[in-house]
Amino acid sequence: MSGAGATSENRSLRTVVIALPFTEAHLARLRSRFPAVKFRAVEPSNVGDALADADAGAAWHLDPEDVKRAPGLRWLQTGGAGVEGVLHPVLIDQGVMLTNASGVHAVNIAEHVMAMMLSFARGFPRLFRNQINREWKDDVVRSHVFELQDQRLLVVELGDIGAALAQRASAFGMEVLGVRRRPDQPVPTGVQRVGTIEELPNLLPLADHVAICLPLTPRTAGLFDRQLLGAMRPSAYLYNIGRGGVVRTDDLVAALGDGGLAGAGLDVTDPEPLPAASPLWSMENVIITMHTSGGTPRYWDRALDLFEDNIDRYIAGQPLLNVVDPADGY
Repeated sequence: MSGAGATSENRSLRTVVIALPFTEAHLARLRSRFPAVKFRAVEPSNVGDALADADAGAAWHLDPEDVKRAPGLRWLQTGGAGVEGVLHPVLIDQGVMLTNASGVHAVNIAEHVMAMMLSFARGFPRLFRNQINREWKDDVVRSHVFELQDQRLLVVELGDIGAALAQRASAFGMEVLGVRRRPDQPVPTGVQRVGTIEELPNLLPLADHVAICLPLTPRTAGLFDRQLLGAMRPSAYLYNIGRGGVVRTDDLVAALGDGGLAGAGLDVTDPEPLPAASPLWSMENVIITMHTSGGTPRYWDRALDLFEDNIDRYIAGQPLLNVVDPADGY
């Protein structure tokens, strides 16, 4: 989750193991900024051995056995927003504070969702197929286009990505509703109404577009099933840039095939990679972008900014940003 964790006094930071693809320039910046800290860059496959005498680490994944071999580990920074590959009972029992990289890819993923919405609005899936087939079918496309202005978007989880998406959709003249774990938090720019996940059955029928920005947790796994998908308008579009497992694939295929949904923009699927035999590949009302929405040339620069900020906070005994709540899984 975005936000800060509890303070902790007398924190020491001597050795930090980095198993993320920071460049040599990034590492040099860290060593210059924090000369008293030893930064050890290792390959992800060697992170377990390197963590044995480390105070903190930065990695995509960490096995339970790796944590057991690191009795001095007190803080782990992940490279992405999702933590399902590292949040396990051993990490929690050993008292390791976990922070994620939420917010690093808010801009590009928000733009990615806007691109998918605009593609459906302007008939791009049909136009691209016609271009590939060298067929001029302008009348067919003209009869299927629509405008985003005055339509309603429901953003399911108003974290950093959801807030960035809401801001951009609002600029297009859309009405934005949101769902978040803690609706008592400040309302992001551009959002007219905020509800809870429990209110989804009442909110889904109001939306022309539904963007899923949820992480995969025990609570969210399979959340969008036949019942919730059935609560959406037949004219509505679903977008998933969270995790594929949040949506039940068979139920989604059924809804798209029988007219229960107008279309879907899927950056994530369940399973991944999506099998070649999946009917989703050939559906004309589906856009599949193969888990590419997180890509941006500015990713690791932003990740380094966040990491540096948290190192400062850690050394000063201040609350860290993006502390993961083990109970919620994000």
